Amino acid sequence: MASACPPTATTQPTVPSGPAIFKTVPYAFILPEILCGTWVWILVAATSVSLPLQQGWVMYVSITSCLISLLLLLSYIFGFHRNSNNWKVLDSLYHGATAILYMSAAVLQANATIASEFENGFPLYYYQLNCAASFFAFITTFLYILHAFSIYYQ
Repeated sequence: MASACPPTATTQPTVPSGPAIFKTVPYAFILPEILCGTWVWILVAATSVSLPLQQGWVMYVSITSCLISLLLLLSYIFGFHRNSNNWKVLDSLYHGATAILYMSAAVLQANATIASEFENGFPLYYYQLNCAASFFAFITTFLYILHAFSIYYQ
């Protein structure tokens, strides 16, 4: 007599909604991404933008990604995803692409920081603000990379 194994339920990880997103690993990165990206924008805006082409790209990437991440956060909080797996793909693609864009912005901000070190006529605190903006740009890049890969490996 062969014993039948009980059927196993295949459970797919669900996309959280409401306050539960702040407790789930990949989605908990959204708020720090928004906060660190906002710091990048504020710190670059506080300097006299000496290299407008480079720091303009930094401002564009930080503002755009902050707004889109905020919309994504609100959609998770209000449950617009309706637990669809397509949202995981969208989230992973968005965070992967944004990580690449933020890496380019962080490198350009670091270059602007190096250039601002040797500029005469600007106060020292502009250099310090650029250093802080570079630091937060690389931290934000790291957060976006963590988010993209943790969804991919979930």
